[in-house]
Amino acid sequence: MRYAYAGDRQISVNILRFLIERGHKPLTLFVVEGDSNSHSENLIDISGLDDASVFTGQKFKEQQNIEKLKRLELDYIFGIHFPYIIPEQVLELPKIGFLNLHPAFLPFNKGWNTPSWAILEKTPYGATLHFMAKELDAGAIIHQKEIEILPNETAHTLYERTLKLEEEIFIEAFPKLEKLNPDRKAQTEKGTSHSKKDLQKVQKINLDETVSFQEAIDKIRALTTNSIEEAAYFEVGKDKYAVQLVIKKIARET
Repeated sequence: MRYAYAGDRQISVNILRFLIERGHKPLTLFVVEGDSNSHSENLIDISGLDDASVFTGQKFKEQQNIEKLKRLELDYIFGIHFPYIIPEQVLELPKIGFLNLHPAFLPFNKGWNTPSWAILEKTPYGATLHFMAKELDAGAIIHQKEIEILPNETAHTLYERTLKLEEEIFIEAFPKLEKLNPDRKAQTEKGTSHSKKDLQKVQKINLDETVSFQEAIDKIRALTTNSIEEAAYFEVGKDKYAVQLVIKKIARET
Protein backbone atom coordinates (compact mmCIF):
# COMPACT_ATOMS: atom_id res chain seq x y z
CA MET A 1 0.00 0.00 0.00
CA ARG A 2 1.67 3.19 -1.22
CA TYR A 3 0.38 6.31 0.46
CA ALA A 4 1.00 9.91 1.40
CA TYR A 5 -0.26 11.17 4.72
CA ALA A 6 -1.73 14.62 5.37
CA GLY A 7 -2.78 15.47 8.89
CA ASP A 8 -2.84 17.39 12.12
CA ARG A 9 -4.27 17.00 15.64
CA GLN A 10 -3.83 14.04 17.96
CA ILE A 11 -6.16 11.85 15.93
CA SER A 12 -3.79 12.06 12.95
CA VAL A 13 -0.89 10.97 15.17
CA ASN A 14 -2.91 7.99 16.40
CA ILE A 15 -3.90 6.85 12.92
CA LEU A 16 -0.41 7.28 11.45
CA ARG A 17 0.98 5.20 14.31
CA PHE A 18 -1.67 2.55 13.60
CA LEU A 19 -0.69 2.38 9.91
CA ILE A 20 3.03 2.10 10.69
CA GLU A 21 2.41 -0.60 13.31
CA ARG A 22 0.59 -2.55 10.59
CA GLY A 23 3.70 -2.38 8.43
CA HIS A 24 2.75 0.55 6.20
CA LYS A 25 5.07 3.57 6.36
CA PRO A 26 4.13 6.72 4.43
CA LEU A 27 6.14 7.67 1.37
CA THR A 28 5.63 11.36 2.02
CA LEU A 29 4.00 13.60 4.60
CA PHE A 30 1.99 16.84 4.45
CA VAL A 31 1.99 18.81 7.71
CA VAL A 32 0.54 22.09 8.90
CA GLU A 33 2.68 25.14 9.64
CA GLY A 34 2.02 28.37 11.50
CA ASP A 35 -0.34 29.07 14.39
CA SER A 36 -2.86 26.41 13.38
CA ASN A 37 -0.24 23.64 13.64
CA SER A 38 -0.64 21.39 16.66
CA HIS A 39 1.06 18.04 15.93
CA SER A 40 3.37 18.49 12.94
CA GLU A 41 6.53 17.62 14.87
CA ASN A 42 4.94 14.46 16.26
CA LEU A 43 3.92 13.34 12.78
CA ILE A 44 7.40 13.98 11.36
CA ASP A 45 9.03 12.05 14.21
CA ILE A 46 6.70 9.08 13.86
CA SER A 47 6.99 8.94 10.07
CA GLY A 48 10.78 8.62 10.11
CA LEU A 49 10.91 10.55 6.83
CA ASP A 50 13.72 12.90 5.85
CA ASP A 51 13.14 16.60 5.18
CA ALA A 52 12.90 16.08 1.42
CA SER A 53 9.85 13.86 1.92
CA VAL A 54 7.95 16.29 4.15
CA PHE A 55 5.86 19.13 2.71
CA THR A 56 5.06 21.87 5.22
CA GLY A 57 2.13 24.22 4.89
CA GLN A 58 0.83 24.54 1.35
CA LYS A 59 4.03 23.47 -0.40
CA PHE A 60 2.30 20.27 -1.54
CA LYS A 61 0.38 22.48 -4.01
CA GLU A 62 3.52 23.75 -5.78
CA GLN A 63 3.89 22.34 -9.28
CA GLN A 64 7.40 20.99 -8.73
CA ASN A 65 6.16 19.09 -5.68
CA ILE A 66 3.11 17.79 -7.51
CA GLU A 67 5.51 16.32 -10.06
CA LYS A 68 7.44 14.65 -7.22
CA LEU A 69 4.20 13.18 -5.91
CA LYS A 70 3.29 11.84 -9.34
CA ARG A 71 6.53 9.87 -9.44
CA LEU A 72 5.62 8.11 -6.18
CA GLU A 73 2.70 6.32 -7.89
CA LEU A 74 0.54 6.58 -4.78
CA ASP A 75 -2.47 4.37 -4.10
CA TYR A 76 -3.90 6.77 -1.53
CA ILE A 77 -3.48 10.09 0.16
CA PHE A 78 -4.98 9.94 3.64
CA GLY A 79 -6.28 13.26 4.95
CA ILE A 80 -6.81 13.27 8.71
CA HIS A 81 -8.01 16.65 10.00
CA PHE A 82 -5.82 18.37 7.42
CA PRO A 83 -7.08 21.98 7.24
CA TYR A 84 -6.01 23.08 3.76
CA ILE A 85 -8.11 23.18 0.61
CA ILE A 86 -6.95 20.43 -1.75
CA PRO A 87 -6.68 21.39 -5.45
CA GLU A 88 -8.16 19.05 -8.03
CA GLN A 89 -4.69 18.29 -9.41
CA VAL A 90 -3.71 16.81 -6.04
CA LEU A 91 -7.03 15.00 -5.58
CA GLU A 92 -6.35 13.16 -8.83
CA LEU A 93 -2.81 12.05 -7.92
CA PRO A 94 -3.50 8.75 -6.09
CA LYS A 95 -4.67 5.75 -8.11
CA ILE A 96 -7.50 4.92 -5.72
CA GLY A 97 -8.23 8.27 -4.15
CA PHE A 98 -7.67 11.02 -1.62
CA LEU A 99 -9.48 9.84 1.52
CA ASN A 100 -10.78 12.07 4.28
CA LEU A 101 -12.09 11.50 7.80
CA HIS A 102 -14.96 13.87 8.57
CA PRO A 103 -16.64 14.36 11.97
CA ALA A 104 -20.19 14.09 10.66
CA PHE A 105 -22.69 11.57 9.33
CA LEU A 106 -22.58 12.55 5.67
CA PRO A 107 -24.39 13.86 3.72
CA PHE A 108 -25.44 15.86 6.79
CA ASN A 109 -23.18 18.57 8.20
CA LYS A 110 -20.70 19.00 5.40
CA GLY A 111 -18.17 21.72 6.11
CA TRP A 112 -17.45 23.40 9.42
CA ASN A 113 -18.62 23.26 13.07
CA THR A 114 -20.34 19.95 12.53
CA PRO A 115 -21.37 19.15 16.14
CA SER A 116 -22.82 22.63 16.59
CA TRP A 117 -25.05 22.32 13.54
CA ALA A 118 -26.08 18.77 14.38
CA ILE A 119 -27.45 20.03 17.72
CA LEU A 120 -28.99 23.20 16.29
CA GLU A 121 -30.64 21.54 13.30
CA LYS A 122 -31.30 18.14 14.90
CA THR A 123 -29.65 16.26 12.04
CA PRO A 124 -28.11 12.77 12.19
CA TYR A 125 -24.56 12.84 13.53
CA GLY A 126 -21.54 10.57 13.54
CA ALA A 127 -18.29 10.08 11.62
CA THR A 128 -17.53 9.28 7.98
CA LEU A 129 -14.54 8.06 5.98
CA HIS A 130 -15.03 9.17 2.39
CA PHE A 131 -13.35 9.92 -0.91
CA MET A 132 -12.64 13.59 -1.49
CA ALA A 133 -14.14 15.31 -4.51
CA LYS A 134 -14.14 18.83 -5.95
CA GLU A 135 -17.35 19.61 -4.07
CA LEU A 136 -17.09 19.98 -0.29
CA ASP A 137 -17.39 16.64 1.55
CA ALA A 138 -19.36 15.21 -1.39
CA GLY A 139 -17.31 12.14 -2.36
CA ALA A 140 -18.39 8.51 -2.09
CA ILE A 141 -18.65 7.07 1.41
CA ILE A 142 -16.30 4.25 2.43
CA HIS A 143 -17.51 3.68 5.99
CA GLN A 144 -19.55 5.61 8.53
CA LYS A 145 -21.31 5.27 11.86
CA GLU A 146 -24.07 7.27 13.48
CA ILE A 147 -24.21 8.17 17.18
CA GLU A 148 -26.99 9.54 19.35
CA ILE A 149 -26.62 13.11 20.59
CA LEU A 150 -27.14 12.88 24.35
CA PRO A 151 -29.16 15.48 26.32
CA ASN A 152 -26.14 16.43 28.45
CA GLU A 153 -23.74 16.97 25.55
CA THR A 154 -22.33 20.24 24.33
CA ALA A 155 -20.73 20.71 20.92
CA HIS A 156 -17.35 20.26 22.59
CA THR A 157 -18.10 17.00 24.39
CA LEU A 158 -19.87 15.64 21.31
CA TYR A 159 -16.84 16.46 19.16
CA GLU A 160 -14.49 14.74 21.62
CA ARG A 161 -16.64 11.61 21.50
CA THR A 162 -16.76 11.74 17.71
CA LEU A 163 -12.96 11.84 17.44
CA LYS A 164 -12.87 8.38 19.02
CA LEU A 165 -15.52 7.23 16.56
CA GLU A 166 -13.45 8.52 13.63
CA GLU A 167 -10.52 6.36 14.70
CA GLU A 168 -12.86 3.41 15.08
CA ILE A 169 -14.29 3.65 11.57
CA PHE A 170 -10.83 4.05 10.03
CA ILE A 171 -9.60 0.91 11.79
CA GLU A 172 -12.72 -0.99 10.73
CA ALA A 173 -12.25 0.10 7.11
CA PHE A 174 -8.53 -0.72 7.11
CA PRO A 175 -8.66 -4.38 5.94
CA LYS A 176 -10.27 -3.34 2.65
CA LEU A 177 -8.04 -0.28 2.36
CA GLU A 178 -5.01 -2.53 2.75
CA LYS A 179 -6.31 -4.77 -0.05
CA LEU A 180 -6.76 -1.66 -2.23
CA ASN A 181 -10.47 -2.40 -2.46
CA PRO A 182 -12.38 0.09 -0.27
CA ASP A 183 -16.16 0.29 -0.37
CA ARG A 184 -17.78 3.13 -2.33
CA LYS A 185 -21.30 4.35 -1.66
CA ALA A 186 -22.42 7.46 -3.50
CA GLN A 187 -24.02 10.25 -1.51
CA THR A 188 -27.54 10.46 -2.92
CA GLU A 189 -29.24 12.82 -0.45
CA LYS A 190 -28.63 16.56 -0.47
CA GLY A 191 -27.94 16.71 3.26
CA THR A 192 -26.77 19.95 4.88
CA SER A 193 -23.67 22.13 4.62
CA HIS A 194 -22.23 25.11 6.47
CA SER A 195 -19.31 27.48 6.04
CA LYS A 196 -17.11 28.67 8.88
CA LYS A 197 -18.85 32.06 8.89
CA ASP A 198 -22.33 30.58 9.28
CA LEU A 199 -21.89 30.10 13.02
CA GLN A 200 -21.53 33.85 13.54
CA LYS A 201 -25.09 34.34 12.29
CA VAL A 202 -26.61 32.37 15.19
CA GLN A 203 -24.37 33.37 18.12
CA LYS A 204 -26.21 36.49 19.26
CA ILE A 205 -28.97 35.98 21.85
CA ASN A 206 -31.96 38.31 21.58
CA LEU A 207 -32.93 38.83 25.22
CA ASP A 208 -36.44 39.90 24.21
CA GLU A 209 -37.15 36.81 22.11
CA THR A 210 -39.60 34.26 23.50
CA VAL A 211 -38.30 30.70 23.21
CA SER A 212 -38.78 27.43 25.08
CA PHE A 213 -36.23 26.28 27.65
CA GLN A 214 -35.35 23.43 25.27
CA GLU A 215 -34.59 25.84 22.44
CA ALA A 216 -32.47 28.03 24.73
CA ILE A 217 -30.51 25.09 26.12
CA ASP A 218 -29.94 23.63 22.66
CA LYS A 219 -28.65 26.93 21.31
CA ILE A 220 -26.22 27.50 24.16
CA ARG A 221 -24.92 23.91 24.27
CA ALA A 222 -24.51 23.91 20.49
CA LEU A 223 -22.27 26.95 20.84
CA THR A 224 -20.29 25.62 23.80
CA THR A 225 -17.04 24.59 22.12
CA ASN A 226 -13.39 24.80 23.17
CA SER A 227 -13.36 28.40 21.90
CA ILE A 228 -15.08 31.28 23.70
CA GLU A 229 -15.11 33.05 20.34
CA GLU A 230 -17.74 30.56 19.16
CA ALA A 231 -19.99 30.96 22.21
CA ALA A 232 -23.50 32.35 22.29
CA TYR A 233 -23.55 35.91 23.62
CA PHE A 234 -25.85 38.75 24.63
CA GLU A 235 -25.30 42.49 24.85
CA VAL A 236 -26.24 44.95 27.58
CA GLY A 237 -25.43 48.52 26.71
CA LYS A 238 -21.89 48.60 25.38
CA ASP A 239 -20.94 45.31 27.03
CA LYS A 240 -20.96 41.83 25.49
CA TYR A 241 -21.30 38.64 27.53
CA ALA A 242 -20.45 35.14 26.30
CA VAL A 243 -22.48 32.19 27.59
CA GLN A 244 -21.30 28.58 27.78
CA LEU A 245 -23.04 25.64 29.35
CA VAL A 246 -22.11 22.75 31.63
CA ILE A 247 -24.71 19.97 31.81
CA LYS A 248 -24.29 17.23 34.40
CA LYS A 249 -26.36 14.07 34.55
CA ILE A 250 -27.43 13.47 38.15
CA ALA A 251 -29.30 10.76 39.99
CA ARG A 252 -33.05 11.05 39.68
CA GLU A 253 -35.05 10.91 42.91
CA THR A 254 -37.52 8.02 43.10
